[in-house]
Amino acid sequence: WKCLSEALYFEARGESVRGQFAVAEVILNRVESGRFPNTVCGVIRQGTGKKYQCQFTYTCDGRKEVIREKKAYERVAKVARLALRGAGQPLTAGATHYHTKSVRPSWARVYKETARIGTHIFYRHNYRTASN
Repeated sequence: WKCLSEALYFEARGESVRGQFAVAEVILNRVESGRFPNTVCGVIRQGTGKKYQCQFTYTCDGRKEVIREKKAYERVAKVARLALRGAGQPLTAGATHYHTKSVRPSWARVYKETARIGTHIFYRHNYRTASN
């Protein structure tokens, strides 16, 4: 819960509650996918250990993570708790990746776009397996 709350705070605190649920959904989709670590904290902390070479930029940008907006943190913590309980409806059609509209990562060209919510664009891999 704490890892997911922190991720939502740093990745989506300015989004609507719907947008925060969508980001949480991506993280939980990764946990379930078998292509990423099998825990929420593992997914969030996945990376190479090099600056800006990680899955969630706030974890490897070289800046200390400080929660300065208590009300925003309380709101995302509620979203995190509900998401972990399976509340809410699917929003991203199985997305395992997202980025803000202000950037264009090279990987976005090879994945299927599944949703646009708030300032984020969501994607999933194009491959299909028996579990998809």
